[in-house]
Amino acid sequence: MKPIGKLVIIGGAVNVGSFSEVSYDQDVEKNLNFFERGILKKIISESRLKEDSVIEIITTASQIPDIVGPEYIKAFTHLGAKHVNVLDIFTREQANSDEIVARINAADVVMFTGGDQLRLTSILGGTLFHDALLNKYQNEDFIYAGTSAGAAAASENMIYQGSSTEALLKGEIKMTQGLGLIENVTVDTHFVQRGRMGRLFQAVVNNPRTLGVGLGEDTGLFISGDVMTAIGSGLVIIVDGRFIKDTNLTNVEMGQPISIENLIVNVMSMNDTYNLTTRDMTIINSQYSPIPQVN
Repeated sequence: MKPIGKLVIIGGAVNVGSFSEVSYDQDVEKNLNFFERGILKKIISESRLKEDSVIEIITTASQIPDIVGPEYIKAFTHLGAKHVNVLDIFTREQANSDEIVARINAADVVMFTGGDQLRLTSILGGTLFHDALLNKYQNEDFIYAGTSAGAAAASENMIYQGSSTEALLKGEIKMTQGLGLIENVTVDTHFVQRGRMGRLFQAVVNNPRTLGVGLGEDTGLFISGDVMTAIGSGLVIIVDGRFIKDTNLTNVEMGQPISIENLIVNVMSMNDTYNLTTRDMTIINSQYSPIPQVN
């Protein structure tokens, strides 16, 4: 059964600020670079009650939750949202509490911040909070939004570690189970800027049924039903392994380079769409559409 809910997954922030873990500006107006391009505004407009929706900011992945949470409140409030709260969950005991479950059940939107995606899955995975989150996403008009770690953790299989420069050496990336909101997809973030193409290639060649999604900074995907739409100013890379013809993956030793023949790579930019069922991409500003008529 296809979920009723929607996903908004974001690759991270490109400019100084924008609630990254390494730097931020106390003046929220300077932190709205990727929001102004419509990503947070998109979350509000697609939510059940628009500006009246209840939005919970989940800071579990962050090492600076006391800074990141309030900054997101400022950003959403600046864009007109009226009911924005921070939901700090630091232990599995909290994630199993009646209070936390009640708040997730009352929410229209959850926004998972950046940080460490392994913190997200190790603290939240298999808890009553996780169960409620999946139930909301499957059965209600609900939005899961996540940036950086929050985006990576949304997938069924999650990359949590791996060298960007050496990721096409066998065994160089580490994967585990994500929160499981989207099946047969692996998401990697900060993709173009940190040179993570090889990480995604290896994730896909390990199991070619998996669709690899690489999100650039200042870029995201809005996913509703079978259709993914690129939002933001950067690039989304789609890696499809179904037509791989050959690889040396199982014949080389750990740490040796991997060869792959016929790996399909697509590049999406703003408003392009990709169908997860048919695996067809539509370029919204195609130079070939409509096809000129020949007299």
